[in-house]
Amino acid sequence: MADPTLFSDDVDGWNTVMFLYNSALKEVNTKIEILNDEFRHVHNYNPIEYVKSRVKTPESIVKKLRRHGYDSSVANMVNHVNDIAGIRIVCSFTSDIYKLAEMIGKQNDLTVVSVKDYIRHPKQSGYKSYHMLVTVPIFMTDRVVDTKVEVQIRTIAMDFWASLEHKIYYKFEGNAPEYISHDLRECAGIVSMLDDKMLSLNEAIGKARTEQEDEAS
Repeated sequence: MADPTLFSDDVDGWNTVMFLYNSALKEVNTKIEILNDEFRHVHNYNPIEYVKSRVKTPESIVKKLRRHGYDSSVANMVNHVNDIAGIRIVCSFTSDIYKLAEMIGKQNDLTVVSVKDYIRHPKQSGYKSYHMLVTVPIFMTDRVVDTKVEVQIRTIAMDFWASLEHKIYYKFEGNAPEYISHDLRECAGIVSMLDDKMLSLNEAIGKARTEQEDEAS
């Protein structure tokens, strides 16, 4: 993103930065929608079940800065909070996740800053998702500002698990009893087995259809 010192710490400065994040969210949302439409047109298949997007509230940004020991300034906000603009893409199958990640990474006007693959390398809690931090250029009247957007890609089952973990995390303020954390980790294992089984079933369906088409021809 552009040098955060270009933006003041007053209300106008914060509003300008929030405008950039909202604009970046619109840009990336549109790209994902077009990719999904193209995939459906070319392959007659829709890899995306649904998309959610949001921009963190100022209160949430300040809370995160303080939690990590930073003062509430625009510079710290830009430098140290990477998920101010966030998009969550939910797919049916794990194979779709990597297809979409590849498609997003090939966009010429997006820059992939970092990737965190919590599917192949889950968090200790059992959390699984594929995270991409990208920047998109926002064209203003007097400058172009590369603005960060975090993209999370996961299956329906992963999203269900993550939603439950999120609720528990905030209910216990990050200090859930061990038996609850243990049960959550067990559920994460069940989610992984479900995703694997559903992927195998989908592949079996595709193979059966191909065989039927070959026999008919």
